[in-house]
Amino acid sequence: MGTSATGEGAALGTGASSGIGYELTKLFAAEGRDVVLVSRSEETLRSFGDELEDQYGVTGTVVPADLSEPGAAEAVYDAVESEGVTVHTLVNNAGFGVYGRFVETDRETETDLLRLKVVTVTHLTKLYATEMVDRGEGRILTVASVTGVAPVASAAVYSGVNHYLLGFSEALAEDFADENVTVTALCPGETNTGFMDQGNMTETAFTEDDMMDPATVARAGYEGLVDGERVVAPGLMNTLRVQLKRLLPRRLYVRVASDVWED
Repeated sequence: MGTSATGEGAALGTGASSGIGYELTKLFAAEGRDVVLVSRSEETLRSFGDELEDQYGVTGTVVPADLSEPGAAEAVYDAVESEGVTVHTLVNNAGFGVYGRFVETDRETETDLLRLKVVTVTHLTKLYATEMVDRGEGRILTVASVTGVAPVASAAVYSGVNHYLLGFSEALAEDFADENVTVTALCPGETNTGFMDQGNMTETAFTEDDMMDPATVARAGYEGLVDGERVVAPGLMNTLRVQLKRLLPRRLYVRVASDVWED
């Protein structure tokens, strides 16, 4: 089992086959930590796991799963337990966006998003946080979005989900403050990953030139987690979005945040 200066055990990452999750997993493997790779893409995960094993000498455990399905968290937990793997670091990263007027977006897609980013994240975190608190060590990184701070009118459910994730993470960070278990929320803005190709996100005003590189976002989240930061908003523009919330009236702030997304 992988070890490092930050404790013994594996890093489990959801949505590990691409984007920010892929880059985060490489960072954990580089510190000498075994990894558990979770996403729907089993073939891609196995190829990635082999790559990490060859490059870093760690063990890559593959758990294919659709985390928007009921009972997904418990199924992943049971699969990892059956492999005899202890999870030291949990990374809740899997996700997709939904963009468009609330009365026009697809209800089933939004239900999948709620299961994935609210129900599964909550259940998976409870399962692993319980172990972390019991043994007095662990780290949790949840990838939310800057929309958790700056809600977007044309992405109401997506914004609401990320408000939940941000509040959930900050509350847990305080709850576990004396348990040697750190909790960090990573709140990136628009990032150049396959994420933007889903849920009508290509209808936003953003182009590739406007987006952050996933490796840069992952590095910021990883360093924030290691340093015990509770909230990380990588990039100058996202930092400004967070700061503006303190300066503008709430209604105006939501309007300004929404205008940034509009075509």
